[in-house]
Amino acid sequence: MPLPPPNFDRVARIYRWAEYLALGPLLVRTRNHFLPQLTPCRRALVLGDGDGRFLARLLQQNPGLHALAVDTSAAMLELLAARCRRAAPLAAMNTMHASALAITPSRGTDLIVTHFVLDCFHQPEVVALATRLAAHVAPGTLWLLSDFALPSARLLRPLAALYIRALYLAFRVLTGLRTTHLPDPQAALSQAGFQRILRHERLCGLLYTELWQRQ
Repeated sequence: MPLPPPNFDRVARIYRWAEYLALGPLLVRTRNHFLPQLTPCRRALVLGDGDGRFLARLLQQNPGLHALAVDTSAAMLELLAARCRRAAPLAAMNTMHASALAITPSRGTDLIVTHFVLDCFHQPEVVALATRLAAHVAPGTLWLLSDFALPSARLLRPLAALYIRALYLAFRVLTGLRTTHLPDPQAALSQAGFQRILRHERLCGLLYTELWQRQ
């Protein structure tokens, strides 16, 4: 019998404060680092943005942008929609209660955003997602990716691995998430025809954000 999918409705109301308790403003700063590079974008597919703090900033910056926000959590989407309406009341924004794995980008999509969401999937799922999205977007499409990683410094890797393991355990208890290891989104995006053009790290590489482009 298949296991039920994780339920992020349970953490929707506390997610922002739990995030700040864990890493202060660093996750927000990581998400927003490449915002200036996104000003030319006109149609965005935003997967798993949680309570919408990034999307609200993106819509404020890009008044002409049309965004589709997709999440498996109805509670998260409710928070996201309310925040985006307050931040950019005239923005063209829709939400979809669905899994990222089932999404087909609409025609003209030139930006894909996955902040701290691919770590909820197993590697074959990330590969399938990247392959599916790449098949429906044009060359030049940007993919903004942020996530956790093990630092390259050998002395820091055991502590970082322990921290990441603790995060997975916490989300398993709170949401039922069954993933236990970080995937390799870089391999998946490269295989799907994207090329990394920018990268920024925080906390010696524990947090990173990257901008990729469809070739």
